[in-house]
Amino acid sequence: MLPFFDSLRGVDYPSLVVRLLLAVVCSAAIGIERSMKNRPAGFRTHILVCLGGAVAAATGNYLYLGLHLPADVTRISGQVITGLGFIGAGTIIVTKASDIKGLTTAAGLWTTGIIGLALGSGYYEGGILATLLVLITETALARLGKRIRIRPKYSIILHYRDKVVLDAVLRSCSDQHISLRRLLVRQAGEKSDDYEAVLVLQGVKNPGDALQSISCIPGILSARLNEEEE
Repeated sequence: MLPFFDSLRGVDYPSLVVRLLLAVVCSAAIGIERSMKNRPAGFRTHILVCLGGAVAAATGNYLYLGLHLPADVTRISGQVITGLGFIGAGTIIVTKASDIKGLTTAAGLWTTGIIGLALGSGYYEGGILATLLVLITETALARLGKRIRIRPKYSIILHYRDKVVLDAVLRSCSDQHISLRRLLVRQAGEKSDDYEAVLVLQGVKNPGDALQSISCIPGILSARLNEEEE
């Protein structure tokens, strides 16, 4: 631990001021980065989450160390962490294409709240270091993440007449360890007895081989392969 913070680890008023101000500063740094990227949770949300965590942790310490009440400090922090999960869930969006957005913001909010708990408990070193690491993760590592090559998504569009054919297709995918990102089934036409199924493949090395194996299933009227845009 840094000796510089030793005089600020008590439950007196100056220590409380430093803890709350640090919570505001650290969370503001994270929130500004999120606001600049137009994320659902921005500047003020991150400050309020971190500040709430800091107050909760400081309150638990005060009840136990200041008033000498039989308070469970860890229980208060645990309840805060649980509540942060519900707040973060509000920033997660599932699009019509079944893609998930907002996970990074939700994780950042959750981490920001825990940073508040650390600062509110007087663990200044951990809170400040965690803030720096979050900023590095959301800025420098974000650029690195964009350079990671992601395999394109492919979709196989099938036409068939008998409903049991789709069961055979799914079994074939399972036997070949083909992972389906999503599956859409609809009638090929209003007055037609034919069905159309769209199978979106995930992480397939040879989509052509997958198409060929599925096309050989009895009952398949037609099958074609499309590359989906991200």
